[in-house]
Amino acid sequence: MVLSSSVSFFKKLKKNNNRDWFSENKSKFKELEFEIKAFGEELKDRLNEFDNIDRFKLFRIYRDIRFSKDKTPFKTHFGLYWNRVKPQLRGGYYLHVSPSNNFLACGFWDPNSKDLYRIRKEFLHDTKEFRDIISSKEIYSVWGALEGSELKTAPRNFDKNHPDIDLIRKKQFVFKISYADVEVFDKKFINKIEKAIKTIRPFLNYMTEILTTDENGESLI
Repeated sequence: MVLSSSVSFFKKLKKNNNRDWFSENKSKFKELEFEIKAFGEELKDRLNEFDNIDRFKLFRIYRDIRFSKDKTPFKTHFGLYWNRVKPQLRGGYYLHVSPSNNFLACGFWDPNSKDLYRIRKEFLHDTKEFRDIISSKEIYSVWGALEGSELKTAPRNFDKNHPDIDLIRKKQFVFKISYADVEVFDKKFINKIEKAIKTIRPFLNYMTEILTTDENGESLI
């Protein structure tokens, strides 16, 4: 299976992260790249049966080392991203494939200041529906708890004693599932990802509703 072969390739690349080794093994990498793109496109087609994905992206293998102390030239993972149709929908899905570090993630990793303010203003008024969604048995049993960095105190102009300050001070809203290599190797792994993404849609749909309306609930698109 392509994901199994990818993990094996990256184990070798991690020990030989230099241009000479990569050049000697580039034909193998191109085979894997072709296959992983096919995997990504197949999942895109599956997702479009219940979601609206406008594109699939495979991130480049080459690292940007201009401002990094680590000068190894190549990433030792595949990064795949499925983007929901904008501006009607928000969020997307990211799959990371690397030896002993495989995960699926979705949500809002780096919301811009305007979006973050809109989310916080929504939480200022009501969080019940949001809390019900993220703590539902369907989502929690598959994805676990909501993750993401947060401020140590309240954002500017927000009350630090607000009952929902735990959500208001968040800077990220992310769900993540980690997978062992053996799970990634399973030929039915794509089914597991599809099911997980189908499960998390209520969260993304709720966030989409917030981010495509103003504080009065009027559409912005």
